[in-house]
Amino acid sequence: MECVFGLVGDGFALVVADTSAVHSILVHKSNEDKIMVLDSHKLLGASGESGDRVQFTEYIQKNVALYQFRNGIPLTTAAAANFTRGELATALRKGFPGVSDFDLGCFCYDKETGPSLYYIDYIATLHKIDKGAFGYGSYFSLSMMDRHYHSGMTVEEAIDLVDKCIIEIRSRLVVAPPNFVIKLWTKMVQGIAWRNLSRILVVHLQLNI
Repeated sequence: MECVFGLVGDGFALVVADTSAVHSILVHKSNEDKIMVLDSHKLLGASGESGDRVQFTEYIQKNVALYQFRNGIPLTTAAAANFTRGELATALRKGFPGVSDFDLGCFCYDKETGPSLYYIDYIATLHKIDKGAFGYGSYFSLSMMDRHYHSGMTVEEAIDLVDKCIIEIRSRLVVAPPNFVIKLWTKMVQGIAWRNLSRILVVHLQLNI
């Protein structure tokens, strides 16, 4: 019962994912981080089969780093999203197993264009959006965001909306994930928070721009 969702606010991009690694009726882990850090200003949230998801997101991460190493400049948000979309489309056409179950979201902050969010679905269709969700939890988080989201949200408003979405998922989804990880990217600061049933742990890291 995976759930990944995110939104763009006033000067920041935020992404949330459950931390459960499950197969059939078994829970293997409850601290799986499904949000890959591509570089200092880019995140990639993904859902799908655990092994294929990790392999594909790590492949994207290393190729984004390789581009920056070769050319001396990082990919923009749009370029990283289009590269990811192209690699997923190629994998689908070559019939690689597992990739047909992917949903991906690329969340970033560019110094020139500000925060942005791109959604890539399981057939490698790319859309730029302000808010989005995928996985079973999207049935509830999308409705909450449709009601409460507005452009220019502050960080406090966005965190409050995230908590509303998590509460709705836990109360409505038949097998709801107990733990969530939240990652917040701005121009100067990246924040990481873990939401579980009993406590909240928040870590802030300063970036050198």
